[in-house]
Amino acid sequence: MRIRVRLIPIWARVLLVLFFMVVSTIVGIVVGYGVIGSGNPADAFDKSTWQHIIDLVEKE
Repeated sequence: MRIRVRLIPIWARVLLVLFFMVVSTIVGIVVGYGVIGSGNPADAFDKSTWQHIIDLVEKE
């Protein structure tokens, strides 16, 4: 039986996937708020922006 040596270990693959998920989420927030929403991309990370979004969603 041959032992397979992986080029990238499984734990490193999991970390890479998590890293790319975080990066893609941040890029999506900036593009969605700054480019599509015609706002300032830096404002996408302000607490007041997120509080306003939460208030809009929770409004009945």
